[in-house]
Amino acid sequence: MKDSTTLTFLGTGTSQGIPVIGSDHPVCMSADIKDKRLRSSVLIEGTETNVIIDCGPDFRQQLLTNPVKRLDAVLITHEHADHTMGLDDIRPFFFRQGDMQFYATEKVFKALSQRFDYIFDENYQYPGVPEITKNYIVKNVPFKVKEFQFLPIEVDHAGMQVLGFRIGRLAYITDIKHISEDQIALLDNLDVLIINALRHEPHHSHLSLNEAIDLGKRIGANKTYFTHISHTMGFHNEVSAGLPDGFFLAYDNLKLEFDSNE
Repeated sequence: MKDSTTLTFLGTGTSQGIPVIGSDHPVCMSADIKDKRLRSSVLIEGTETNVIIDCGPDFRQQLLTNPVKRLDAVLITHEHADHTMGLDDIRPFFFRQGDMQFYATEKVFKALSQRFDYIFDENYQYPGVPEITKNYIVKNVPFKVKEFQFLPIEVDHAGMQVLGFRIGRLAYITDIKHISEDQIALLDNLDVLIINALRHEPHHSHLSLNEAIDLGKRIGANKTYFTHISHTMGFHNEVSAGLPDGFFLAYDNLKLEFDSNE
């Protein structure tokens, strides 16, 4: 039995991952394991509960590296491909335990039902298709997955709604460009904040490194970790050396212990 809650970064890369296919960029050629980033996702493990936030195209590889026997829920932040295209690889869990519990907005489920029509179409009878239980969530309304309580936090991603999640003293927010004051107010008293920092240069839909640092300082968590990182950010060790105290670049398979209770 686990006595604490663990978050594992299954992936910390942006939509192309690192290395980028066919790229000869120095970061893509790096031999440092911390410069190799799968698409962004996290695993949260508690005493009796395992939850995934996002299941992108690297989902199978990530769960072979960080194996769990049971998956109690999948939370989806938004409908973009790098956060959803591993959905079919939930089948081994479905075969062992039955219906899979998914939590997402109505808009996200509509997109998934088009992209994975064979899963969501009740009239589709092909054997082996996983069955999903849809749990609709909205911003600011907490929901429980067994021992965990999640609070959805809304952020803006170039006009698209993305939900981050607060669980106890930790918040995980990816694909953010803007966040309103009322949502920032829900992020007080954090031990750990996880937000995206794409690169040094400004971007239309993601925080740059300086923007992420500024937002992290405003929120004031004890520790802030950056994820959803592009190869153009630079080498992990070099960028990390220049960060302010209490700010860190996350990397694939990094584990954090945190308090999942308020």
